[in-house]
Amino acid sequence: MANKNLKAVVKRPGYASTPITEKADKSQVKNNAGGYSFTLTKLERAKRFLILGSDSSFYQSGATRSKENAESLIDLISDGGAKQLVDAIVEISTEGRAAKQDAGLFALAVASSWGTDEETRYALSKLSAVARTGTSLFVFLTYVEQFRGWGRQLSRAVGSWYTEKSADKLAYQMVKYRQREGWTHRDVFRKAHPKSDDATFQVLGEWVLRGSISNELPKVVHGYELAKDSTIKDLPALISEYGLTWDMIPTEALNDKAVWEALLEGNVPLGALVRQLPRLTNLGIIARVGGSTQAIVKRLTDEEEIKRSRLHPLNILVAQRTYESGKSLRGTTTWNAVPQIVAALEKAFYKSFKYAEPAGKRTLVALDVSGSMAGSWNYSEVASPLKPVEVGAALSLVLLNTEPDTHVFGFSHNFVELGIQKGDSLKSAMGKAIKRNFGGTDASLAIEYARTHNLEVDTFIVITDNDTWRGGHPHEVLQRYRRETAIDAKLVVMATESTPFTISDPNDGGMLDIAGFDSAVPQLITSFSKG
Repeated sequence: MANKNLKAVVKRPGYASTPITEKADKSQVKNNAGGYSFTLTKLERAKRFLILGSDSSFYQSGATRSKENAESLIDLISDGGAKQLVDAIVEISTEGRAAKQDAGLFALAVASSWGTDEETRYALSKLSAVARTGTSLFVFLTYVEQFRGWGRQLSRAVGSWYTEKSADKLAYQMVKYRQREGWTHRDVFRKAHPKSDDATFQVLGEWVLRGSISNELPKVVHGYELAKDSTIKDLPALISEYGLTWDMIPTEALNDKAVWEALLEGNVPLGALVRQLPRLTNLGIIARVGGSTQAIVKRLTDEEEIKRSRLHPLNILVAQRTYESGKSLRGTTTWNAVPQIVAALEKAFYKSFKYAEPAGKRTLVALDVSGSMAGSWNYSEVASPLKPVEVGAALSLVLLNTEPDTHVFGFSHNFVELGIQKGDSLKSAMGKAIKRNFGGTDASLAIEYARTHNLEVDTFIVITDNDTWRGGHPHEVLQRYRRETAIDAKLVVMATESTPFTISDPNDGGMLDIAGFDSAVPQLITSFSKG
């Protein structure tokens, strides 16, 4: 399979296959674009939602997709899948496989509200495993109140979230994550009434409920109280003495260089560091020459710290693209990006994926570059700087760096050689993909091209939103490719949207459907390719 034998653009060849606008299997349903696709099992759809969330797409609003996913979760629970759902929520959350935790917290709220008493009790028993911070707890409570009231089960579970922590760890949570979604720890204490015989816990309760200051309060609380009334010049010493983090000190102090230098001595988690890179650049702490640039680069590229922080590849990719642009998505802030930091974030992106041993298989990656992959993708409260096609290009680079014999192409209504190669930077690869981004969607083109050009492929990887409406059915074309080449080729479909649709046949053991933004993508694909 040599690139020199491939033309830049190849028109879709004719072949015998059921048109995608007609059913090839009685189980297929019409997708959002009008073609016919298979549907995921309820559990697999839930997993796709947990990893990808419910952000809006080219064909659907976020609100519509959220409603559909909520109904799908309830159906899964009603069919006896409550425990499977909760176990999937815990696994994906604790392994850091999702870029955002909101979908998991939402799903846990649903599981805590539907089903039998035993099933809801099991879901609530996993609250601390999924809601690991005070902020996550508040988000969960906002969701769960949409589905149920404060009964004994919920109060006990929320109370346990507080009482099972040591006094120092609980104090840290209370000071660091003070409020969100209209909730404060004081509100939660009044709802859940957590109780403990531990004297320090009782003192913390008095502080939260009534603001009572006692010598028995944990050290970090005293530091927080002192910081509230201190001058900015006194804060660096307090930060060092009491172990304060950036979100424990007055907001007006966060534009002071000395304050950040004190924080960076050990009180800035990696995720927070990534978010604060523009501020640190404007303060001169990050500079082309000097400053703390080399120390920060070392942290950004420390594989063990990336793993401990559960920093997701997609979050790093968004941060890298935003930082390199030199302009904030949320306001008018600008900065001059430092090349060393841009390069470090790119290295961190690759390191954030779970390591995979190459399968040694001949691999063809087909990236959907049709029009639907170019819509604004709402990654967070504001539009992401990335389009699905660009994220797909970044994933293509990950695959190129995982499997040696890999080649990347694009498809819409044409089959296109994108020119994405292993040595490309993220910016270069994304640029090559977005340049060819237009047209309809024929997801069968890659397999048909390999068949008509006698290319030997062990694994086809199609990165798509699964809303295909042109050409034939990919599963039929793959079956024909297998017959004619005698290669037991596999098909991996990497979904970029949390719809229930897939072009892979769930009854074919040689086809695999996965969520594209899963940090375990390389592991999943190489394991499947090996068989």
